[in-house]
Amino acid sequence: MSSQHNTTIWMRPEESERTGRGRRPGYNRGQITQAAVAVADEEGMDAVTMRRLAAELGTGAMSLYRYVAGRDDLIDLMIDAAVGEMALPTQPSGNWREDLTLVAEQTRAVGLRHPWQIALANRRPTLGPNSLRVQEFAMSALDGFGLDIDEIASLIGMLSDYAHSAVHREIGWLEQARRTGMDMAQWMSGYVGPYVAEVVASGQYPMFTRSIEQARVPHLPPEERFRYGLAHVLNGIAAGLPAESGRAVAVPDGPIPSCPLNRSADRS
Repeated sequence: MSSQHNTTIWMRPEESERTGRGRRPGYNRGQITQAAVAVADEEGMDAVTMRRLAAELGTGAMSLYRYVAGRDDLIDLMIDAAVGEMALPTQPSGNWREDLTLVAEQTRAVGLRHPWQIALANRRPTLGPNSLRVQEFAMSALDGFGLDIDEIASLIGMLSDYAHSAVHREIGWLEQARRTGMDMAQWMSGYVGPYVAEVVASGQYPMFTRSIEQARVPHLPPEERFRYGLAHVLNGIAAGLPAESGRAVAVPDGPIPSCPLNRSADRS
């Protein structure tokens, strides 16, 4: 195994390529990463190959290995580039709830722009400069409350897990709608609605029936649904902090939207 494969790409300085008459123009990691992100955004990660990137850049596939040793390097660069789009201040504001809300909402924004990045969320950590910047900001928001580093890391991990899983589900619904031509409301009312009406009428699943007849959150717009769940996560974090650091806040409430499933049952 080469020495390049034994060290992370973040420890390997980028080599500059000489250019001159009769030589093809040189590239850099940034250009290769940008091309890879564009292909992944358009066609998914399966389409991201060295051969494809070489074609996009107008060079030979083997020449790209001068800049990245393999696919793992490329994925690290891609993830870090996407995370770099998260708009965060240099330092936390001092209001941990607002700071962590910003982290979560920026995670969602980046994930919706780059769905492949969310799909890679369970991969080993990417310790690039942008990823470290975001991690430092999030963890610093909980510093100073008397928590040890394991407690801080655990709470930030809980926030990150919620944000990634929520966005993953949202992307799944978007992909399903694209593939079938039915959005969530159409699926609930026209496709699965009649079956759910039968399940409710059977009386065998009272908690499921309550969720159908009373649940408000599944019918909220995606952004509001994300914020509803986030409020619970932040309240959970608040429970782990000293009482004076920030009380749990009430989760937003309001009238229950008209449920497509209920409308389907009514029509029957």
